[in-house]
Amino acid sequence: MSLDELKGLKKDIDKAIDTYENRKKAEARKELEEHAKQLGFKLVELVSDKPMKTRKPVTAKYQHPENNTITWSGRGMKPKWVNEYIDNGGNLDDLLIK
Repeated sequence: MSLDELKGLKKDIDKAIDTYENRKKAEARKELEEHAKQLGFKLVELVSDKPMKTRKPVTAKYQHPENNTITWSGRGMKPKWVNEYIDNGGNLDDLLIK
């Protein structure tokens, strides 16, 4: 074999080793998550020293102009319906829940 062929072979072997290790880690993680679930926990709860923080639900601040069951808290990215309303000349304040 030429030097280039040997280098190519080495590169292929290194890649195969990396993907094997990643695949084995993913399999182990899945197995551990399933076992933790059977015990009534999430894996992160068992491996973390810090207690899990539970977030309180945020109250909705805005509602869809035509369907009041669709709401948005005002946090994060604006939903598509909010952007469409503003693009059509509406004002965000018009969507405030009163």
